[in-house]
Amino acid sequence: MAKKVKKETPLMKQYNAIKVKYPDALLLFRVGDFYETFGEDAVKASKILDIILTKRGAGSETETALAGFPHHSLNNYLPKLVKAGCRVAICDQLEDPKQTKTIVKRGVTELVTPGVALNDDILNSKTNNFLAAVDFGAQLIGVAFLDVSTGEFFMSQGQADYIDKLLQNFRPSEVLVSKPNKQKFNTHFGKDFHAFFLEDWVFQDDYANETLLKHFNTKTLKGFGVEDLYEGIIASGAILHYLGETQHHKLQHITAVKRLNKGEHVWMDRFTIKNLELYQSTNANAITLIQVIDKTISPMGGRLLKRWLALPLINLKQINQRHDVVSFLNKEPQLLHKFQHQLKQIGDIERLISKVATGKICPREVVQLKNALDAIVPIKSLASESKDPSLNLIGDAIETCEALRARIKKTINEEAPVNILKGNTICSDFSSELKELRDLSASGKSYLDNMLERESKRTGITSLKIASNNVFGYYIEVRHTHKDKVPADWIRKQTLVSAERYITEELKEYETKILGAEERILLIEQQLFAELVNDMMRFIKPVQHNAALVAELDCLCGFAQLATENHYSRPQINDDHVLDIKNGRHPVIEKQLPHGEPYIANDVYLDREEQQIIMITGPNMSGKSAILRQTALIVLLAQMGSFVPAEAATIGLTDKIFTRVGASDNISMGESTFMVEMNETASILNNVSDRSLVLLDEIGRGTSTYDGISIAWAISEYLHEHPSKAKTLFATHYHELNEMSTTFKRIKNFNVSVKELKDNVLFLRKLVEGGSEHSFGIHVAKMAGMPQQVIHRANKILKQLEKSHSSDALTDKVKTLDNEMQLSFFNLDDPLLERIREDIVNIDINTLTPVEALMKLNEIKRMLLKKKQA
Repeated sequence: MAKKVKKETPLMKQYNAIKVKYPDALLLFRVGDFYETFGEDAVKASKILDIILTKRGAGSETETALAGFPHHSLNNYLPKLVKAGCRVAICDQLEDPKQTKTIVKRGVTELVTPGVALNDDILNSKTNNFLAAVDFGAQLIGVAFLDVSTGEFFMSQGQADYIDKLLQNFRPSEVLVSKPNKQKFNTHFGKDFHAFFLEDWVFQDDYANETLLKHFNTKTLKGFGVEDLYEGIIASGAILHYLGETQHHKLQHITAVKRLNKGEHVWMDRFTIKNLELYQSTNANAITLIQVIDKTISPMGGRLLKRWLALPLINLKQINQRHDVVSFLNKEPQLLHKFQHQLKQIGDIERLISKVATGKICPREVVQLKNALDAIVPIKSLASESKDPSLNLIGDAIETCEALRARIKKTINEEAPVNILKGNTICSDFSSELKELRDLSASGKSYLDNMLERESKRTGITSLKIASNNVFGYYIEVRHTHKDKVPADWIRKQTLVSAERYITEELKEYETKILGAEERILLIEQQLFAELVNDMMRFIKPVQHNAALVAELDCLCGFAQLATENHYSRPQINDDHVLDIKNGRHPVIEKQLPHGEPYIANDVYLDREEQQIIMITGPNMSGKSAILRQTALIVLLAQMGSFVPAEAATIGLTDKIFTRVGASDNISMGESTFMVEMNETASILNNVSDRSLVLLDEIGRGTSTYDGISIAWAISEYLHEHPSKAKTLFATHYHELNEMSTTFKRIKNFNVSVKELKDNVLFLRKLVEGGSEHSFGIHVAKMAGMPQQVIHRANKILKQLEKSHSSDALTDKVKTLDNEMQLSFFNLDDPLLERIREDIVNIDINTLTPVEALMKLNEIKRMLLKKKQA
């Protein structure tokens, strides 16, 4: 039997034709006052948005699933769809339904994806929303990042580990990859990213180059310093192509593309970024470093701070310039307060000017932009007149944008609405025609009052009323008791229960005049606003430039506030290879301590001559991991320009920070804890340099004791003998590694001290010289609430092992203890027990019935009771 073909209504035919062009997107189809979704899209939308799923043409041949919401609720529902990972095609009516007798023309006006969004409800003000593209070349991999909401555009290229680091740092909301490289992308970078796969031809070098040149309207890319980034250019071209595909053609705010160079920032691999919990933590309620150090006020400052944290400097001059400003602001609290007061009034000028370029700015946002630029003027004066040369540079570089501010002030009302259709957007004094029409509209009330008074006198009807409705406009209402007084020239329009409604020639003329004036006012306002937005385009670059300077100042003010609030000190950064931290603290942990409890600060000293590797032993929970992490975070904070949580710190410029902290399974990728540990450690050993800081925590614990000790020993030896002599902190529970200090001169033993009480232990969390003898693991188990019999058993085994002083005896001793723990039931000197044993051994379980088993058990019980009574 032939399959029944589903019939299509004209509307569904139009819908299906548009849907075919956007198969990967959820299509929001405008029908009258609603955005509708159909079929599978409707099922998906109803679940995500929690809206009712119904049917269109229920019971008919055209029946299909349907879910929709009012068009004015788009800003409420769109963010939910995008945050759920949907690509959303917004299909609008392209003509007025009143102007056509056939089906309304419709088309997709915007494709919103996780990486391409301009809606404020989708974006996080203090976080960039990057769209990335990755291109796989023969030798290198290219990458590009673009935030379409701010216009920031970056490109780079390198080996897979470098691209992986950048992807971890920039954390794009969406990554574009060519379809043939899908597997390659997943292999190198995992499946955590929201990836979208494009056709292979988009990633062609000629096409990419041409796309970039056309966008920037240049003959070459040399001016941006990226002409040699062959793979990076391809990735950048793919991003611009994708913006065109998603109906984003107004991109004048993307004014430049910046190069990211591998050697200009501290290298941190993905494991280090994750281990140090810079932006996010695997623990649900954990506080991250960015949450502690972010004292920025403006959205631009918040976004820049994340980039500074992702890309700490290795340029000594730039680091010291930042420290100089923070130091200066610390000594000038009044100036700091004035800067921060002005910063509070600025808002997000970077995203506002981007909205000008994309044509999505509303009248109220134009006023906000003008007010923000007004607030920048005092910042310019304060910075220029300060006694700090770096602040002077910022102040001198800020542009007052006087012409733009004056133009907005002259054109737009200070109380302008969000929606231009609400009216009263343009100042009356800006346009003589607009002023006349508004006067006419405003005089309407008094005109009607005069008419009412005149007609009441003429007719003698005191209860006359003039009103209007949508059906037949203005009318005069007369109660039935007075209808005999109605003049002959009034035309009756409607009869009510208690009154009659009339119109007059004068009212009709007045209505035409007033309605015409209101329509004309709206038209003029839209036209003048469009002209203003067009004029604002030429100020995109200076406003973006101001946004960058404000962001930098905001970050530095934030560092000054952070240092004052938390008692941070200025680190001394130099070209030496020494790391000397006096009373260092963990910036995050110290904020989480109960009120009044002091953080136990610690000294750390490392160099390449005397004390290159520190072996830190000590019990679990004593704070070994905290000391490792705080050392890395202090170096990181120092090189991003912040003061540090320490009494003093002298830091030889560090180019790479490696951490291998804690066990982290990667079961989803089929890798055990130990495999992950070895991967991360291999990455460290293969990339270590003379300016590296290496932090290793409990290496080797994912395998057997002997394997673990052997691997940890070999790794330590490798780092000691390697020409780089990388500064290393190695926390371990293998006390055998303390022996290394006798053979290797640059390895020193330290331990995190504890105080032993009668049958407990107090963690002092202080790093002191010398190795520790045992780990107090049983004490920790006891504190965790382990059952008493387990604690007792563990202590018994520990004593036996300590007596033997030999790991070779481990198995034998434990076996002996096992035998001791057996219930001494079968004492072969007892004939009765020997007989019972013989009985049990000789029973054929396979042929024994349940009843026979119970009888046998009862017999044994009787024999034992008889013996007990005897």
